[in-house]
Amino acid sequence: MSKKTLLNSKEIHIILHRLACQLIENHNNFEKTVLIGIQPRGIYLAERLVSILQNDYNISKVELGQLDITFYRDDFRRREEPLEANKTHINFIIEDKNVVFIDDVLYSGRSIRAALTAIQSFGRPANIELLVLIDRRFSRHLPIQPDYTGRQVDVINKEKVTVHWKENDIKDAVIIKN
Repeated sequence: MSKKTLLNSKEIHIILHRLACQLIENHNNFEKTVLIGIQPRGIYLAERLVSILQNDYNISKVELGQLDITFYRDDFRRREEPLEANKTHINFIIEDKNVVFIDDVLYSGRSIRAALTAIQSFGRPANIELLVLIDRRFSRHLPIQPDYTGRQVDVINKEKVTVHWKENDIKDAVIIKN
């Protein structure tokens, strides 16, 4: 199995700052905007963005939630092993707010479709946007496109794009495996 590094730690750092600036341009002080990290891997990206917004750009209040989509996926019954659900943690109102879903890799679009269904349990947002670190743009099964993209990558369907976060994988990197 061959591996190729698509992004290293420094490149990820630069991309995260660019994404934070794009969020500020569109949402100003985040008074009417909430960020929702999609479990399990989108929460690392979401937490990093909140840290950058607060520490580097002095945005004092950014509401961050975590959304588990495990049982909203259309393929959860098709797996051989039982799925383990993650936790949903949304302790604020999303009614009439701008919601930004955050995930590490956009592949088929099925996770985002599940997130759209799951978020309805918490109210009706005014608007929903999507931020992803990696967009596998030619792999979509559903007509879903990101509003904010760290990097677009064209890979063959058998190739796997994996995002490593230093919080649980020792260092930041985006790897493509054959």
